[in-house]
Amino acid sequence: MILLSGVVVLGVLSTMRVQSAAWPRFLTTGLHRNLALLTLVFLALHIVTAVVDPFTHLGWLTAVVPFSSYYRTLWLGLGTIAFELLAAIIVTSLLRGVIGQAAWRIVHWLTYASWPIAIVHGFGTGTDAWAAWFMILAIVCVSAVALVVVLRLLQPATDPLSSARSEFRSAVSRKTNP
Repeated sequence: MILLSGVVVLGVLSTMRVQSAAWPRFLTTGLHRNLALLTLVFLALHIVTAVVDPFTHLGWLTAVVPFSSYYRTLWLGLGTIAFELLAAIIVTSLLRGVIGQAAWRIVHWLTYASWPIAIVHGFGTGTDAWAAWFMILAIVCVSAVALVVVLRLLQPATDPLSSARSEFRSAVSRKTNP
């Protein structure tokens, strides 16, 4: 939950147009990508250990077919859906040069669906889901993602060509007004 929330926070921050000399935008993007890779490693470990756990007897089908488990069907199904949405994001990120920026961006919006589904999956499936430490952790993660999403939505729209347009206008006005 911490890693996935961190990936979402950095992903939203990388879309914001605010740049700082102390923390350049490329650093946020690079950290986002590397944390996403680390998250995938831990997600793979999570899935493998859950499938081979002798207590649950889940089987590999549960990992790929939503709601196919007899054990906590709804909650594990949500986890499978969250995983499949993340898998779509991974595949399109790897094929970004082939499918184009617009298609990649549309699929990348699935993050806004996969993250809350994964959070709900944790509450329904986790053995410590109602422990105080987990609740605090969940509140911190949800608050962090909510904060950056609100900041992103409140950020005024900027025109990426505004400086070029104003330079052009000033150059034209100099030529017309000698």
